[in-house]
Formats: sequence, structure tokens, C-alpha cells
Amino acid sequence: MVSTKQFAAKLQPWFEARRRFKLSNAQIQMARELGMNPKKLGSLDNHKQEPWKAPLPEFITQCYRKRFGRNGPLQVRSLEETIQAEQQRRVEKQARKQARLEAQPVVGGEAETSGALSVPPAVAGGSSA
Repeated sequence: MVSTKQFAAKLQPWFEARRRFKLSNAQIQMARELGMNPKKLGSLDNHKQEPWKAPLPEFITQCYRKRFGRNGPLQVRSLEETIQAEQQRRVEKQARKQARLEAQPVVGGEAETSGALSVPPAVAGGSSA
């Protein structure tokens, strides 16, 4: 499992890409949904040296439109909102787990040690004389 700090560290290259290439939250989300590598965006963005390439924001939008059939994500979330939602999801998951553990009956309690459910020692050993 990835902790919230590790999740935020995992998104660090996307923060840097957003700043370096001046991308919007929608463009970052589209690139993430397309499975793009944030460290490789520089090679896609060199449209000034290679005029036949589209600028990076346009390229991301074109790829997204081609793959998903729409111009952008239905609900745009920033990287900060993504981290906050992940943290909230983890807190809720821990609360559900704790509630489930508290609601479970105790195993090895008095109900199992009563004589009515116990097996006689001769049968439990499995030896027949």
C-alpha cells in the first residue's frame, strides 16, 4: 500500500511538469489519464525546434480527444485535490476496518470452550484401538 506521503511523492513529477510547461489542471489530468510519463513531456514539447510538432497542451488535448472522444475530463481535479481525496479515502477505509473489527465476535471465547461443542479426547487423537 502507498501511504499519503508516498502518494504525494509519486505525484511530484506532475507538479514539476505543471510548473515547467505551464499546463492547466485539466491538461495534467488528461495527460495522467492517457498514461503519459511526466519526465518525458519535454521531448514532446520541443515544437520550437521541430515545427511539425504541436505545442504540448494542444498535443495532450488531441490525444485525449482521439482516445476518449471528448475534449476534456468530465470533472477536473487538481493534484492537490487528488491528494486530499486519497487521504480522505484512506481515513474512511481505516474507520470501516476499525468498525468491522469491533463488530466481530471474539474468537476463542467462552462459547468455544463449553463442553457441549467439545470433541472427546479419544476421537480428537484419531487413534482407534
